[in-house]
Amino acid sequence: MPWLKRYGQFTVLELKTASQKKLITEIVKIAHISDLHISGRQDRRQLSNLDRLFAHFNIAGFDHLVISGDLSNSASPEDWRLVREKLESHGLYHWDKTTVIAGNHDLINLEEELRFYNALNPLPMLRKKSFDRKMAEFCAYFQELITGEERGDNAFPFVKIINYPSVKIAFVALNSVYPWYPADNPLGARGVINPGQLRALSCDSVLAPLRACFVIGLCHHAYRVYGTDSLIDQAFDWTMELKNREEFLVLLQAMQAKLVLHGHFHRFQSYMVSGITFINGGSFRYTPQRYSELLVDGQESCNQKFVMLA
Repeated sequence: MPWLKRYGQFTVLELKTASQKKLITEIVKIAHISDLHISGRQDRRQLSNLDRLFAHFNIAGFDHLVISGDLSNSASPEDWRLVREKLESHGLYHWDKTTVIAGNHDLINLEEELRFYNALNPLPMLRKKSFDRKMAEFCAYFQELITGEERGDNAFPFVKIINYPSVKIAFVALNSVYPWYPADNPLGARGVINPGQLRALSCDSVLAPLRACFVIGLCHHAYRVYGTDSLIDQAFDWTMELKNREEFLVLLQAMQAKLVLHGHFHRFQSYMVSGITFINGGSFRYTPQRYSELLVDGQESCNQKFVMLA
């Protein structure tokens, strides 16, 4: 069981790996995928592709897998169940093996929100309560990947610290999805990391243990989408943006984060902001044979590349 400590409403867990057979210089291998957009059991080709990719991760000896949101295409718990079943069948459904976060398609059913009776709902608090229930449902379903326990109600943000023989890695997971609103979030794709999460992770009692770690931030939304002078691209940016990205950047700097893994904007890309490398996991839905590989060594340096299966 991982060592667990609670800070208010979120959890920091640390696991000391039992095996000491690995050399202190051994590389830690992390796989990152995003935006699966599974659409039920009839989505057989994608589920087969997921089997193939998970089998490859085991054969290639990956130490950890990150899925940065949008497991479902329509906020369906049935799609979460399918992903969980695939993880379980490949021995990946364990706290120290996989980290999963939510995307906007996991928490917002846009088709339902745009129905007449919802679109004209004058009470946004009712919508927020519905969104919070969906978030709680997602976290309860994947609780074992958050706390190492089968049941519980811990949610975002959460911190995993895994003490590999060569390096101690901290995965800091935040929720960047917020409810659909007809004026401010008409496509349900804009993101916000709420102030409560930022405050919780900014405490000295949280930041102190992270100073001894290689810190990897996780969220669904991209820090950067297009960022051009084109009016069309700017309009697209607005519908997809992480609204408070500068506040998020301040937190990342306080945590001394080296990397941020995200998805949402369906591009396989790596870019740097203020010395922090952001890696977009692209879209498994559209390119199921491609993923991001990260190799972290004992000197806390990281090599990243996008890998294409043969």
